[in-house]
Amino acid sequence: MPSPSSGSKSPTPRKRTTPASTKKEGTAASAPAPEAKPVEPPKPVETLSLIDDEPKKPRVPSTKPKTSMFPPISKIKAAAQSKAKPAPEPTPAPAALPPPPPKPVVLDLIGGKPERKPAPAPAPAPEPAAPEPAPSAESGASTPPPPAAPVAAAAPEGEPDGGEPAADKIVHIKPPIVVKALGEAMGLKAFQVIKDLMSMGIFANQNQTVEPDVAAKVCTLHGYTFEVEKREKGAGVHKPEPKVLEPVAPVPVVVTDESEVRAPIVTFMGHVDHGKTSLMDAIRKTRVAAGEAGGITQHIGAYRVEANGRPITFLDTPGHAAFTAMRARGAKVTDIVVLVVAADDGMMPQTIEAMNHAKAAGVKIVVALNKIDLASANPDRVKAQLQQHDLAPVDWGGNTEVCPVSATKGLGIDHLLEVITLEAELMELKANPKEPPRGTVVEAQVEAGRGPTATVIVQRGTLKAGHAFICGRFWGKVKAMLDDRNKPVKEAGPSVPVKIVGFSGLPNAGDELVFFANERDARELSEQRLEDIRTKKLAPPQRASLESLMSLMQGDGKKVLKLVLKCDVQGSQEALVASLNEIKSKKVELEFVHTGVGPITESDVLLASASQAVIIGFNTKLESVAVSTAKREGVQVKLYSIIYELIDQVKDAMAGLLDPETRESIIGHAEVRQVFDLTKGRVAGCYVTDGRIMRSGRARVLRRRQAVYDGGLATLRRFQDDVKEVRANFECGIKLGDYDDYEVGDIIECYTLEKVAQKL
Repeated sequence: MPSPSSGSKSPTPRKRTTPASTKKEGTAASAPAPEAKPVEPPKPVETLSLIDDEPKKPRVPSTKPKTSMFPPISKIKAAAQSKAKPAPEPTPAPAALPPPPPKPVVLDLIGGKPERKPAPAPAPAPEPAAPEPAPSAESGASTPPPPAAPVAAAAPEGEPDGGEPAADKIVHIKPPIVVKALGEAMGLKAFQVIKDLMSMGIFANQNQTVEPDVAAKVCTLHGYTFEVEKREKGAGVHKPEPKVLEPVAPVPVVVTDESEVRAPIVTFMGHVDHGKTSLMDAIRKTRVAAGEAGGITQHIGAYRVEANGRPITFLDTPGHAAFTAMRARGAKVTDIVVLVVAADDGMMPQTIEAMNHAKAAGVKIVVALNKIDLASANPDRVKAQLQQHDLAPVDWGGNTEVCPVSATKGLGIDHLLEVITLEAELMELKANPKEPPRGTVVEAQVEAGRGPTATVIVQRGTLKAGHAFICGRFWGKVKAMLDDRNKPVKEAGPSVPVKIVGFSGLPNAGDELVFFANERDARELSEQRLEDIRTKKLAPPQRASLESLMSLMQGDGKKVLKLVLKCDVQGSQEALVASLNEIKSKKVELEFVHTGVGPITESDVLLASASQAVIIGFNTKLESVAVSTAKREGVQVKLYSIIYELIDQVKDAMAGLLDPETRESIIGHAEVRQVFDLTKGRVAGCYVTDGRIMRSGRARVLRRRQAVYDGGLATLRRFQDDVKEVRANFECGIKLGDYDDYEVGDIIECYTLEKVAQKL
């Protein structure tokens, strides 16, 4: 038993435990706890701090895993839900999962707005699930589910996943860009676009245009992408009207397998009193069946007959004037010309003129010697006259067929047709009926109830009803075709004459009819031609004149001066022709297209216009009709009363046709004594030995008497001054064009080029 002292003595007092000490002890006791934690938990989870003041980071895909010690509550909740409900990813969830709980409402406790569900992303490889911790009391509110993988950045509005702007957000406009059209493309009112432009400092109304860069800024403000569509080269705001091209000029006929023999086209020409019309009537009476009503009557100015089983097309031209008008417009329809000459009268002035027309056209001539049944007929005298005009008969050793005929008694007509058929066989006339049709207008008139009609001879192809065409400055469509017996036909082949109904205007004799596949193109080309005629109406045509240096060239290279000579009497004509033919020249030839006695008529003017000739009158005058025709055609007419003045003028005109000769004249020499290298190139220091060196002349460099350069002078200086020339015994600096290979001792020769008129 302890003693009282010891009993009174209190036991050893324990150390008083305070909260602070308790905390320290607890801290000391729990210090080794992190060491006891496993190094790698089965599944690290992240924690979500609800009171974290750090700013939210943008949702950027991250490949680096987070290093938080505790998983966020959202992932804990997501892990629980992932066991109950399979994820939308293609990777299947574990089969042994409890049924999914009801889907909780996800709230953002900081932002106060529902969290946007992230876009689905490919799920990572499955990992072993961590043990699910028990939910604590603090996690009373539902937490958002964790994302299955790092979420990619959300694409901007209006763009698909690939980063390309959506098709409905792209504005395509071709310049010029109108404000109203720009607003309509974006679905906005015009005033909204004007407001945006005013904010940029641009004031424009709804009908004005803006630049593409300004339109792009306006589209960007409203979330649109602006793309400018480039217009095609030459395209405008309005649809360009295509210009119809002119039809291709006819090329020479090429004989192919599809070519067929066509009928010859024959024209009767001659003096009006020599029985030309009677001869044509006789041919029609003998070759057209008498039982056909109207077969004898000629309606359309051309007709066809059968001779020896072959057709022949005849043109009923009242005189040579119509033939000249066709040839003046470039039409060559006739293959053979039958020159009708009366056996009792012989060659008359109009007969000679018709012969000259046929020669100028370059067609075959067959002479029909009419009225041989008369007692006064003298065929030998007519043949002698033909011999004088270079139409030697065949029985006289020439190549011109002369057929004696009688129109009143019907003698020799068969022989005439046989000769025409033989000449056509020798010419080998062929055409392709399957190519695009072309024809030439022979006559044109306006008929009551039909409008403008024209007689056309088809030269190529086959013309059918319904074809569109262009003829001269007018267009048309074949509404109806009539043959020489006034019967309707559906088509017309080569060398077939038809009357065509369907012209928009009255064409001229000699106009070419060209087929068009499109009626609209024919109409547009007609309008273009009419417009060209209106614009060129005041511009006079350029014809040959005595003062002009332009003339046609012959095959041998000689230039030709063509004349139409008219005199007062036959003696003056012969004297003038003889005097002008005495002008001898190897460079220029003088050609008389036509010579005659009497006043200058309209036919002479047309002949000169077609042949590019000059009309010369000696002691004669111009008819009133010919004055206006010459002015319209642009033909020059010269009138003389002194024969020597006329001859001198013709000589000057012939000499004026020749190009001037270029002659070289040497004016000085300079010797190169030193070569200077300057910044602008090498310059030759020269001493003028003789003559002078001119800045405007040409120069050549002579080295050992051989020319090494020939050209102009670029620089000519004496000391520091540019001079026009340097005379002998003076020094100068010379630079020749782009030449810089000067050597000491070179000779620079200066010369000029002079043009000297040639002489006959």
